Amino acid sequence: MMAGRTSSERAGGPAGHVPVLLAETLEHLAVKAGGRFIDGTFGAGGYSRAILDMGGSVLAIDRDRAAVEAGATLVAQSSGRLTLVEGRFSDLEAFARAQNFTPVDGVVLDIGVSSMQLDDAARGFSFRHDGPLDMRMGQGVDAAAIVNRASVKELTAILRVFGEERQAGRIARAIARARAEAPITRTAALAEIVAQAIGPAAGASRIHPATRTFQALRIFINRELEELALALAAAEAVLSEGGRLVVVSFHSLEDRIVKRFLQQRSKEARGSRHAPAVSSAPPTFTLLTRRAVAAGQDEVAANPRARSARLRAAVRTDAATRAIDFKAIGVPHLTDVPGPEAFQ
Repeated sequence: MMAGRTSSERAGGPAGHVPVLLAETLEHLAVKAGGRFIDGTFGAGGYSRAILDMGGSVLAIDRDRAAVEAGATLVAQSSGRLTLVEGRFSDLEAFARAQNFTPVDGVVLDIGVSSMQLDDAARGFSFRHDGPLDMRMGQGVDAAAIVNRASVKELTAILRVFGEERQAGRIARAIARARAEAPITRTAALAEIVAQAIGPAAGASRIHPATRTFQALRIFINRELEELALALAAAEAVLSEGGRLVVVSFHSLEDRIVKRFLQQRSKEARGSRHAPAVSSAPPTFTLLTRRAVAAGQDEVAANPRARSARLRAAVRTDAATRAIDFKAIGVPHLTDVPGPEAFQ
């Protein structure tokens, strides 16, 4: 997945490829020669390459088959220190145990969609280039199935919860009217429907009016927030005492989940009306970042996608792992909407 990358080059390409918040990520990972690290979102290989350059060994994971196939070059150059597998990062514990790669000294997760995916019109992630309405990071139901088969009520819920779209109802009704005339199968067509439904963006940000709609559909069909929660729990399970967890997220829904997870797992757990206080179980993490780390002005100027990046990090203690509580850490649950598979 590896969101927010500064290059659309394939993995194993030129070493000049730099992922978002690279220096900050390496600092918080405390990479050391001979250490073992998991890169749960390989993408174009930016973090993995940097860890290899510092003498570490890496187990890298990506659910995007194209990224895994393209990463073969870097694997071949790694002298056996990089293993790259296709799969979901929620299964990173299983992958690590299968590769006899536990415990590990660090886990890095870079959440969301990658530049490679955004820049490939055929993948259908972006309205900047017209393409099929797909948005799948792996196998499963595509965005066109949701857009054309979900009810207005279901679409409204998806857009409101996963896109934080205030005009969700209006957009859902516009989609229903348009698909009654003909199926919506292209990214440009959906973007135009949304733009006509709610008008141009207002305010200083001036983001495209379809931005939140596309975000919501992508998160829903790929189950991204559930995957993130499971990956955080899996990281807790494989990290050694003193091991580091570093997570880079790109929007508030992701960052909220990471923040609450680490608060609950650390001495900082206080609880709130949204996330009740946890039991007195020993903390499994100690916070390295009390506030999220943002990209600096120079990085944002070079790569505007870095503007929304937020990094959080923590150190594993020797306490036993805990069960994951989806609700307490803010993973949304749509009670009236079935999973994406129901729209196949």
